[in-house]
Amino acid sequence: MTAKKLRVLVADDHEIFCEGLTALLELEPDIEVTGAVGRADEVKAAVISTHCDILLLDLKLDRWVTEDISELAKLTKIVVLSGTDRADELVAAFNSGARAIVQKTVAAETVMHAIRAVASGMVWMPPTLRRKLTASKSQSAAADQLTVREREVVRQVAVGLRNAEVAEKLSISEGTVKIHLNNIFSKLNIRDRVELTLYALRNGLINLR
Repeated sequence: MTAKKLRVLVADDHEIFCEGLTALLELEPDIEVTGAVGRADEVKAAVISTHCDILLLDLKLDRWVTEDISELAKLTKIVVLSGTDRADELVAAFNSGARAIVQKTVAAETVMHAIRAVASGMVWMPPTLRRKLTASKSQSAAADQLTVREREVVRQVAVGLRNAEVAEKLSISEGTVKIHLNNIFSKLNIRDRVELTLYALRNGLINLR
């Protein structure tokens, strides 16, 4: 049985870069490029019409699209393509719901790695941004309320393990993992695993590669 391909939409206003990236993606046996757009006002409609699994989104199309990410993230998983080193813009993209940040200067295999990491439920970011997040730890009073076991669950979930895998690793039931996660989300006022990964990074609980 043939494995389902990852459906990827590219949103970038630099025509040569977009064409080159599309050509590289189409060489990957597990990736299908569903289309390409170059304007911010075209992205949402393209995401809906193509039913893409991953949106490769240039952070600056004909305008900055950071404010669009929260709405787009409800429709698909987002890998941001960035030509900027401004940490504030990159952190804002993550906080809005992006799953990965890939700088345009990296090698093609890094882009592929980020796409596959996001498709498998993980978060990916460049080392410079990881260091920025880790250096600016902002542990809240709510975080102090986490138990030792809850911190262990945070570590395992933040590196991409599913509930069943966390249960096996910590020798507890899957139901207990779900209870811990519900408590963790409530204490930290966190909505999902992406936010949990960012929390873990900021508080030095994990170091993504």
